[in-house]
Amino acid sequence: MTHDSAPRGTTDADTAAHPAAEDAGVGAGGTAGGGAEEGAGGVAALGVAQAALVAALVAGGPLPSGFDATRVDAARRALLRKRAGEVGKAWPLLAGSLGPAYLPRFVQWAAGRPPAGSYADGLAFAHHLRAANELPDLAREELEAREPKAPIRRWFKRRPIR
Repeated sequence: MTHDSAPRGTTDADTAAHPAAEDAGVGAGGTAGGGAEEGAGGVAALGVAQAALVAALVAGGPLPSGFDATRVDAARRALLRKRAGEVGKAWPLLAGSLGPAYLPRFVQWAAGRPPAGSYADGLAFAHHLRAANELPDLAREELEAREPKAPIRRWFKRRPIR
């Protein structure tokens, strides 16, 4: 049987809530169910479960209970590859100068580190390689050209009006 609100061809088994979501008070339809007495606690528990899953996916956190380790690991690796691609676009000489070694080296470095954005991740990765004396010449030139020369000031801080 299919759900009226589910994508075409989706069965009840496909849309059943995840065990962690069920523990958080989320029903098979994916919405918080029950009366008003369940609402706040269920939403809070769901938020905790989601935060734990995000930490496991992108920051090296432990696997939350109720999740398939194989699937979470596959998603984690896919997110690391996506992150490496974004950093490679932001830092093309860094990625290009490492050649085929870029992806495995970046993934190894990034595993367990929360993302900070493509520019910041590339900058930190380049610093890591430079500290290990493994930064190729082209990447060194890119780092020197893009590295902040002075402390970055926040653009939104305003000076007092005189």
